[in-house]
Amino acid sequence: MSKALNGKFTSKDQAKNVWDDLVGSGIPQENIYIDHDEQVIRVMLPAEERREIEEIFDRHEVTY
Repeated sequence: MSKALNGKFTSKDQAKNVWDDLVGSGIPQENIYIDHDEQVIRVMLPAEERREIEEIFDRHEVTY
């Protein structure tokens, strides 16, 4: 079952870096949603992959 993990970013550069890191780690692009108005990045993922996404968010100082 897929779950969403949301992270709040503070700049477009931060969002781009997170996007690049997520895609580079093998997360399909269609599972990553960026809302620039709300400054939120949402990743749809299986529950067992949550820790990997949290580590990427932590690396880029994205709060979740």
